[in-house]
Amino acid sequence: MNPKKTDNETFRKVVSFLPEVVSWYGAYFYKAFPLDMSQYVRLFNSTRIPRQDKDELFTDKTARHVAVLCNGAFYTVDVVEKNGDIRSPKEIHLAYQHVLKVSANAKPEDSIAVLSADERNRWATLRELLVNAGNESLLTKLDSAIFLLCLDDTILNTLDADSREMKQYCKNMLHGNGLNRWFDKSFSLIVDKGGRAGVNFEHAWGDGVAVLRFVNEVHKDVNSHNFVLAAGLSSNSFDPASHVHRLDFKLTDTIKHEIAKVRKTFEASTGRLDLSILQYHGFGKEAIKKYNFYPDGIMQLAFQMAYFRLTGGQTAATYESCSTAAFKHGRTECIRPATTLTKEFCEKVCNDGNGSPAEMRALLKATCAYHGQLTKEAAMGNGFDRHLFALRKLAESQGKTLPIFTDSAYVKINHNIMSTSTLQSPAIAAGGFAPVVDDGYGIGYSSMDHSMGCVVFHYPTRSGTDFTVALKQSFDDILKVING
Repeated sequence: MNPKKTDNETFRKVVSFLPEVVSWYGAYFYKAFPLDMSQYVRLFNSTRIPRQDKDELFTDKTARHVAVLCNGAFYTVDVVEKNGDIRSPKEIHLAYQHVLKVSANAKPEDSIAVLSADERNRWATLRELLVNAGNESLLTKLDSAIFLLCLDDTILNTLDADSREMKQYCKNMLHGNGLNRWFDKSFSLIVDKGGRAGVNFEHAWGDGVAVLRFVNEVHKDVNSHNFVLAAGLSSNSFDPASHVHRLDFKLTDTIKHEIAKVRKTFEASTGRLDLSILQYHGFGKEAIKKYNFYPDGIMQLAFQMAYFRLTGGQTAATYESCSTAAFKHGRTECIRPATTLTKEFCEKVCNDGNGSPAEMRALLKATCAYHGQLTKEAAMGNGFDRHLFALRKLAESQGKTLPIFTDSAYVKINHNIMSTSTLQSPAIAAGGFAPVVDDGYGIGYSSMDHSMGCVVFHYPTRSGTDFTVALKQSFDDILKVING
């Protein structure tokens, strides 16, 4: 449970010396518990392929190249030698420089990249058109690549959360202009002109935990090694042109027409998406834990309070993802943060203001404790959302409609106004996703040692600015209760 006890050579040696059948007990001695790692197989060399009604997950571990998307054009770069060794950082750097040079004359308006943003069945049909036009081997090259590197012609000059530039930057990392993203790849590493990096990942194969592990390892590595220095980048023995190959797709007039049509739809859809960012300083995990409260419970309560304020006392269906990696092939379960206790706390703070400091503190503690209980239940497979979802899909496969799934309460709780998720890491400055319903919020959040923060995506039916203002007030109120 404590990374400091397990992220060291002593722990690794002890466990490695034990036979596999009993190594679990050695880890248990350190209070380290095994988690399912089946998702990691799909982290590299993987993609989702659009098929009618159901996509296909594809992985090819034999591929030795990275795909690069720059100025709307696709390239492959050989990064692994035949003997399995990774090419030197110097050689890879030269290859990427070559991509930047040759992609300058590309025509991004003809990029097939935007097709991956289309509705899945339509994209499946369009992909067949690409295959029939003679592009199957090129698509396979893209599908099998270790990962996709997007080289963006953008730069961020400020980290000011309130700046329009920062907001546009977050939108660019989420969806871009459609011409420099390929949304089917397991993950894409996005790097801008200033060297800032982001990750855009596809969710069918796995969850944020696997991607976060990759991000953390990369962050740790690049901060402890100077792989490429400014001096000595030239090479007399390495010819980057021989290791960089453009994927020159053959496009019929029909395909070009579809690209233009999908791009218009994409621009209209993403143009409706907006966001607001809140960074709340001086109040974070350290202070919360000092008073024996639960950081995630505080965050989720603040979301409930913000919505309560904005809507004149309403509550909403709220989704919080929870990893179930403690189980074989475990993915996620849903925590339901909106409870009778959060409602009671909101009413006391926002409406009548009744309750002594001691009473309010006790209520806050009970609210956080109950959220902690719900989290443990979800992580241990005792949630209800995934079970009901499975039953509903089984019923649908047999042509049945069960009354529970048409009940207004079930319908309402699955119209998630607030969809929330958190990934805690010093390697991540911000993260987010679009709302799952048109009148909702997509809330990516984090609680650091001395600050709290969130990125709130929304469509025109909601105001992110109003929400973050109400959220700040909620943090202020909770802090008053904590301090007594």
